[in-house]
Amino acid sequence: MYPSLTPPRQVKIGDAAAFAGITPRAIRHYHEIGLLPEPERGGDGRRRYGYDDMTRLLWIRKMADAGISLDDMRAAFGEARDEAGDEALDHAPDIESVLSRLEETLAAQEAAVKRRRAAVQRLRAVGSPLGLLSELVTDRLSHLPPGALRPSDLDALLVTERIFGPLGAAIQASTFIVLATHPDLRAEEDRLEAAEAALDDGVEPDDPRVEELAVQRCAHQMALNQAIEAAGLDAAEEKIFEIYDADLKGEEGTEMSAAAAITKMPYDFSPARMRCVELAGRLFGEALADAHSADS
Repeated sequence: MYPSLTPPRQVKIGDAAAFAGITPRAIRHYHEIGLLPEPERGGDGRRRYGYDDMTRLLWIRKMADAGISLDDMRAAFGEARDEAGDEALDHAPDIESVLSRLEETLAAQEAAVKRRRAAVQRLRAVGSPLGLLSELVTDRLSHLPPGALRPSDLDALLVTERIFGPLGAAIQASTFIVLATHPDLRAEEDRLEAAEAALDDGVEPDDPRVEELAVQRCAHQMALNQAIEAAGLDAAEEKIFEIYDADLKGEEGTEMSAAAAITKMPYDFSPARMRCVELAGRLFGEALADAHSADS
């Protein structure tokens, strides 16, 4: 407190900061970004702040409390100066356009908070990490008992959703539903995965085991398809296609393209295992085509 009731004509940066309710560091930052003109230094080399400086600091503090960014403040003060010259610095800036932008920003933030709150509520209801997948996916898996899905199943769905979007993962969910409800198919899946994992860098791509495993993988995939059809899961997939557009309205363009995602997701597969995957895929495609031809 000053020893006299007569207020000082100028004050040091610490007193200016205390009065405005900010820190000296903040004031120095305002100088650096051009938000607050830097006053001349006194004989002792220290800055001295007058009435105009203090009113500017108070406006800055009030605008910051309202959520206005420093960049917007600088623009607002700049507009006031352009309209009325330097004399405008001791008056409130015209911030109507800034407030309009701020209102739009706050509305967007409010919507984001609502989305995050809904996500948290869904996580609590569905459980983690299943609840982290899109609703389109978890709805298909909600009837399964706890523990029916393996962590590796959820990992695969997470990767598929990133590459092919919720629709791709929702379709893939049929496979994991069948594996969770058919112990014999799960056992064969485990056997094939172990055999494929054994195709390490020590195995040549043209090793006979590669083709043998590809044939077995194709046969297993056909068995999975039959189980999916027998359970009516293929009909559920058709309904998913119908509701997909409405379910993701407003989210177009938020996913990385499949081509870009595939090139960024690492798979530590040996050349032999990659050839097995590619060959199994080709055999499965041919088997499906033959089955459709026989049906028609």
